[in-house]
Amino acid sequence: MASATATAGAVPVPRPAEEAIDKRKLIAFLGMVFGMFMAILDIQIVSASLSEIQAGLGASADEIPWVQTAYLIAEVIMIPLSGFLSRVISTRWMFAISAGGFTVMSFLCGTATSIDQMIVYRALQGFIGGGMIPTVFASAFTIFPRSKQPIVSPLIGLVATLAPTIGPTVGGYLTQLLSWHWLFFINVGPGIVVTLMAVSMIDFDEPDLALFDHFDWWGLISMGTFLGSLEYVLEEGPTNDWFDDQAVLVMAIASAVGAVVFFWRAFTVKEPIVDLRAFKDRNFATGSLFSFVMGIGLYGLTYLFPVYLGRVRGYDSLMIGETMFVTGLCMFFTAPIAGNLMRILDPRVMLFAGFVGFGAGTWIMSGITHDWDFWEILVPQVLRGVSLMTCMVPITNIALGTLPPQRIKNASGLFNLTRNLGGAVGLAVINTVLNHRDDLHLQRLRESVHWGSETALETLDNIRQGLSTFGASAEAMATSQMVGMLRREALVMSFADVFLILTMLFVSLGFGAFLVRRPQMAGGGGGGGH
Repeated sequence: MASATATAGAVPVPRPAEEAIDKRKLIAFLGMVFGMFMAILDIQIVSASLSEIQAGLGASADEIPWVQTAYLIAEVIMIPLSGFLSRVISTRWMFAISAGGFTVMSFLCGTATSIDQMIVYRALQGFIGGGMIPTVFASAFTIFPRSKQPIVSPLIGLVATLAPTIGPTVGGYLTQLLSWHWLFFINVGPGIVVTLMAVSMIDFDEPDLALFDHFDWWGLISMGTFLGSLEYVLEEGPTNDWFDDQAVLVMAIASAVGAVVFFWRAFTVKEPIVDLRAFKDRNFATGSLFSFVMGIGLYGLTYLFPVYLGRVRGYDSLMIGETMFVTGLCMFFTAPIAGNLMRILDPRVMLFAGFVGFGAGTWIMSGITHDWDFWEILVPQVLRGVSLMTCMVPITNIALGTLPPQRIKNASGLFNLTRNLGGAVGLAVINTVLNHRDDLHLQRLRESVHWGSETALETLDNIRQGLSTFGASAEAMATSQMVGMLRREALVMSFADVFLILTMLFVSLGFGAFLVRRPQMAGGGGGGGH
């Protein structure tokens, strides 16, 4: 008996009871994971089909981005709020309401006949559905024993990272084979099943309605203002010269004021809308930092590859989706391997390997040229897929795996928020760098042509000769093609600059993993005991 106890890590409770997994809870959890998959997938599923939605709704080019932005702004407000709400009304009703509301809003999005309707429905879809994501993460670390985390963590990690990665692929296929309406209708059937499963099978905890007596309305309003305005600034800033645009400036000021009020309320009221004390835990704070940077890698690279393939290579949405699917396959096959590695490797070693793998992929991409195709970006995509899973599993365990069960619900919302904010900040920085470097490289290339570069003049002459059949128009057409080539090369060079910056970020954070204190697994789990 003594040797068995020592082998188990000297945990003073019977091992067989702790190791057992309630099958009912497992089935309910799998249903929750599928609901989370739908919610995260919907962030990116419309990204490859915005032009079709724009045509179907008769929207302008300025209006159509709000189909994405409305969803993201609403979701980023709900994610941290979900921890408080699930404590008040219980995990069962929090998830059931989220899944049911998400399903209804998906149906309404598919039936929208105007851009105004679509924006309202998408905002409600993101706000209500956003409650599913952190609820799943919290449940994973409260209903299962710690010894099962190497199995559970890869599952939720795979869903959290795979869904946005394959979103453009799924969206491209649905739009091509059916219509853009099915980007939303596809959620209805599974959403009903998930909602019914949540109501009938989730019984992880009990509601605490007394918390409503201390509900911090000012905290909610200030948090919504802070995060919603911040998301708007990060979405619109890169394309509107940041604070030169009056709307961006006003929203930045609103975000700053909201942040001051929110943090003041968070540290002074009896029951804050979001409990920030989780950041006192060194492992949680460190895991959230890594999650933030992983959000840059997840959403930033999911954005960069399609933009290059579309703007430089001329791929349509379906071709982009098929090319990007490599990453999803690599993540799928790496998930169980990452789970097993968690049993035998120091998580800091996995973090190092994951972020250095990210860096290796972006380093290869920093040599990009205008004729790179599927085979040239294959290895970077493989590295990205493998690295995502290698990072996600230890990051989740470092951040959430050692917290006491009563703090996990709030902490899960904060943890997921850091990943989403990392993606938003990353996209804003990436777009800003792309725009600035594109202008810089274009100016330098034009100067090179202007001062009579022999290579440039020879290229222009070759183009002119190829267009000689057009007679007098050949000169103007050749010049136009030359300008197009300069713009293309400037854009490609700016992509290379962005990939190089990402390489330095990922590699430096990889080495920073060894500055982290090795996490010691807490003894909670398996039903919420401590």
